[in-house]
Amino acid sequence: MEREALASLLTDGTEAATAARDAVLRGGAYVVWDGSDGSTSAESLARVYERRLRHTRRIGQETLDLERAVRRLRGHAAPARLGRVDATDRSWAYMLFLDEDGQSLIACTGVKQPKR
Repeated sequence: MEREALASLLTDGTEAATAARDAVLRGGAYVVWDGSDGSTSAESLARVYERRLRHTRRIGQETLDLERAVRRLRGHAAPARLGRVDATDRSWAYMLFLDEDGQSLIACTGVKQPKR
């Protein structure tokens, strides 16, 4: 997926999507997995990210819109495609949940990365 096309999907107004869009436009590394490699049931993703939400809360790791992403995934009946964007300084990683054809954003979440 082209950088500009990805940036155009990250416009839902949430803090995570806005930050991910900024990272994409500033040259951050990104990947959107093809359907065969990155498409899975949204319900399955909701369960995985609900566990991650509990874990990040338990350890005090900062997140953006993770709870919202879990809710949105639960409400999405079709498979979802995954993507990831890294901030240029690698301080944040953003997970993208796109519809199966990669044409619209279901949800986006950010997780602050530990300092190296």
